[in-house]
Amino acid sequence: MNYEMTIAGLKRSLPLFPINENLQIAAFIMLGDTEITEACARELLKKAPDYDILITAECKGIPLTYEMAKQAGKSYIVARKSPKLYMKDVLTVHSDSITTEGIQTLCLGGDDAQLLKGKRVLITDDVISTGGSLSALEKLVRRAGGEIAGKMAVLAEGDAAVRDDIIFLEALPLFDKDGKVI
Repeated sequence: MNYEMTIAGLKRSLPLFPINENLQIAAFIMLGDTEITEACARELLKKAPDYDILITAECKGIPLTYEMAKQAGKSYIVARKSPKLYMKDVLTVHSDSITTEGIQTLCLGGDDAQLLKGKRVLITDDVISTGGSLSALEKLVRRAGGEIAGKMAVLAEGDAAVRDDIIFLEALPLFDKDGKVI
């Protein structure tokens, strides 16, 4: 079963996947879809507040954030899922996300943290749902001494669509076990 929607002027068919016995989500996968990535980046930039640098969490938000940075002529940083050998003075936070089983870890190396210090940082992601990843990114930016300029996503899923602290292109509903919008 799929959910049909238009995002940044492009029609997409999103497959439904169960999260538990009573709830399903529509999977929006930007990875590999350059057409939707470029269009979403362009539309989000039209709504973006003033900022100096972008940040996203590894991994699905990377293509979007790269494309936004490219179109805007800005730099971007990726918060990694685990510390890497080349990362020094690592900042680490933990979060809970609907699409990641268990606790998610996000890390920034000291060099990336320095790039955020004193900067207006725009947090970006493909989908904001429970806000777990978003909260972790906010903590990382603040620990690094950055100022949150704004929080953006292509889609706001479920209750995220009624939040007034995020900017998004389209609302994405949740679905019951039979595929009906709830």
